[in-house]
Amino acid sequence: MDKPAEVPRRLESHPAPPGRNSMQLWWRLVPPWRVVYHFIVITFCRFLPFLELKNCLYRRLLGMRVGRHASVGLMVMLDVFFPQFISIGENSIIGYNTTILCHEFLVPEYRTGRVEIGAGVLIGANCTILAGVRIGDGATVAAGSLVNRDVPPGVLAAGVPARIRSQRSEAGSRRKQD
Repeated sequence: MDKPAEVPRRLESHPAPPGRNSMQLWWRLVPPWRVVYHFIVITFCRFLPFLELKNCLYRRLLGMRVGRHASVGLMVMLDVFFPQFISIGENSIIGYNTTILCHEFLVPEYRTGRVEIGAGVLIGANCTILAGVRIGDGATVAAGSLVNRDVPPGVLAAGVPARIRSQRSEAGSRRKQD
């Protein structure tokens, strides 16, 4: 079976001034009042069991794109700087205590990137999804995985870092990757 071509994460790089690490100047990235606002909304939603209300708050207060019947589990931590960079497709499930990041701080720079989760995706509990990643329609990400690159549609990805473990056949059942 052919391996799918690897796509680098779609990240935008922003250099830090000489002699300062990028995290030192976080307040230039997004106004502090906005970070506090995002944090309050996200923290409230982390404990909110009512899925439709949670999705409405994500859409209206954070500017996220959340598809119909999407389910974001308890304790899911969304990016506090750029929640509007997250999109979740219809009928997808984001498992308990998953973290979705749209930024990363490095010493010489910080990077930002959108996270796109397709329709019918299942993301297990305690996963971490890094900035600039796309997860294709119908994919499954096993619990505890670190998603640091794109996940093609219809596959099972697992591990740290997440690797393709099996792929859905035409009939819809999964077959092991060679």
